[in-house]
Amino acid sequence: MSTKNAVSIQIPEAELQAVREALATLKTTLGPYMIALSPSERQTVPKMSDGTLPFVEKVMEYARDDSQFLPPYVNLEEMDKDWNVVKGLMPVLRDLQQLESNLNDTVMMAGSEAYVGALSFYNSVKYGAKVNAADAKVIYEDLKQRFQKSRTPSSNGTEI
Repeated sequence: MSTKNAVSIQIPEAELQAVREALATLKTTLGPYMIALSPSERQTVPKMSDGTLPFVEKVMEYARDDSQFLPPYVNLEEMDKDWNVVKGLMPVLRDLQQLESNLNDTVMMAGSEAYVGALSFYNSVKYGAKVNAADAKVIYEDLKQRFQKSRTPSSNGTEI
């Protein structure tokens, strides 16, 4: 069976270490400014999308120029801080999303190729054990554990 090898790379350990250090720098640098939302907060908070960005930008201009329409419970200075955070972090977020997508795809494809190769080896060892090839049975007995279904006790205490 022939398979296409879409991922054939070797990343030097020094480069992986440089990436880990760069990520640590990002975490350390941005960490003091980040927050975490609970799942329920993420569901309920009003969200800004690409279509909302121009609206908010226009509102910010109008609110600065015509503050007489600003409700007394809206703090323009805090609104301006929030807007500047969005403008500053949005390009960073987009770059990280692209990187995350490509990283995820690379890991997924490399993992798939490694798994397909492992399954091919396993099936070969399984056949070898079936025909009593030397050393195959020990390897097969070890590897087959991955595919054994766990037995769960039934409600009356007997195993299924």
